[in-house]
Amino acid sequence: MSEPGPGTEGRPPGGPLAGVRAGPLAGVRAAPPRSGPLAGVRVLELAGIGPGPFCAMMLADQGATVLRIDRPGAGDPRPEREFLNRGRRSAVLDLKHPRAVDALQRLADKADVLLEGFRPGVTERMGVGPDVCLQRNPRLVYARMTGWGQQGPLSVTVGHDIGYIARAGALHALGRAGGPPQFPANLLGDFGGGGMVMAFGICAALVERATSGRGQVVDTAIVDGVASLLAMPLMLMGQGRWRDERGVNLLDGGVPWYDVYETADGKWMAVGALEPRFYAALVSGLGLTGLPDRHDPQNWPELRERMSARFKERTRDEWTATFAGSDACVEPVLSLHEAAKDPHLVARGTYLTGDGDGLVQPAPAPRFSRTPGRLSDPPPVPGQHTIEALTEWGLADAADLVASGAAVQA
Repeated sequence: MSEPGPGTEGRPPGGPLAGVRAGPLAGVRAAPPRSGPLAGVRVLELAGIGPGPFCAMMLADQGATVLRIDRPGAGDPRPEREFLNRGRRSAVLDLKHPRAVDALQRLADKADVLLEGFRPGVTERMGVGPDVCLQRNPRLVYARMTGWGQQGPLSVTVGHDIGYIARAGALHALGRAGGPPQFPANLLGDFGGGGMVMAFGICAALVERATSGRGQVVDTAIVDGVASLLAMPLMLMGQGRWRDERGVNLLDGGVPWYDVYETADGKWMAVGALEPRFYAALVSGLGLTGLPDRHDPQNWPELRERMSARFKERTRDEWTATFAGSDACVEPVLSLHEAAKDPHLVARGTYLTGDGDGLVQPAPAPRFSRTPGRLSDPPPVPGQHTIEALTEWGLADAADLVASGAAVQA
C-alpha cells in the first residue's frame, strides 16, 4: 500500500494516504501518533451500532486513524464504557444541515475509507453515497455494512443477527438433536460474519488500491459472511460426512467426545478429544475402563452416559487439575469474569483491565511482530473532538460549522 495512484501530482508521495494534507493546521492539538500495521490509513466512520463500530474498532486497534461522525442528541450516559468506540475521535455533524453534508463530503475527500452501516439508499439520500464520494475521491474505499446486502428482495428489510443467521442456514445447525435451534448471542452474525468480514474486505481493497490506484465499494452483507463461515459444514456435507440436522454430527455435539459435561458443582467442562490419542488421554483422565467401541454409533448413548456420570463426581476445578498438561483436549468452561483472570490469557494479555476502573476489554487481535497494534484513545464522548478533528482533517471552517449549528462541539 505504498505506491501513489494516478492523479496524485503535487501530493505527498507514497502510502495509502497519498493526497491527504500532511500535518494539522497551526494552533490545533494534533492527535497522538498511531502505531500498528494500519498506521497512516484514515477512516471516516458514520456512527452506527454493532458490526460497523466493531469493524472500526479493529481498524483503530491496528493503527488506523478513525474519525467517528456522530449524530446530534443524547449519547450513552457512560461513553467511556462503549468499548466498540475505542481508539478514535468523535465529531458531531447534523446531516440535516446542508453545510454538514458539504463538510462530510470534504472529509470523505481526505479519507482512505468511509465506513457506513445504514440501510441501502440512505447515504445516497444524504448526498454522500458512493457515486458522489468516489467521483470526488477516486481512491476512496467505500465500505457498506448491512444484514441482507445492497441488492436482493430483502435488501431494504429490517433485521437482526438472529434473523440473518436463521435465513443463511447457520441457526438450523446449532443446538441439540431433537431440540430447538440455539443461537450464540449475536457473535456469529454481527461480529463474525459482519464486522470481521468487513474489516477483511477493507484491508483487501486497500491492498488492491496500492496496485490500481483506485478505490471501490465493499458490500458487506452479514448473510454473505455467515455463509462463508459455513464453508466447512458445507464441504463435509458434500462429502457425505455431515447431515443437514443439528446435534448429530462430529462437531455439533453429536458425538460424546466433542461435547460439554456438567460437574459436581454445577459448572461445566468442554471436551474436544477427536483424534485417537486425545481420546485415549480423555478416557485415561476420567479413569474409565471397559468402554465400548466409539466407532459404532450404537455405543454413543452408553459412552455419553458414562462420561456424564463420571464428570459429575468431581468439581470443575478438580477436573481442570486432573487434565492439566494432558493431551485430552479438556478445558473448563469459564465465565467472562473468570476468563479475564485465567493464567494463560493473563500471560498473553488477551484481556486488558482499565486503570482504576476494573473494566475488562479484549486486547487488539491479531498480533504483529514488527508493527504491533495497541489500545490508544479511550471511547470518546460524542462530539468531544469536533473542532480539533475537523480542523486536523483539513476543514479550516470547523469553528464556523459549530457556530452555524452544522456541527456540535461537546
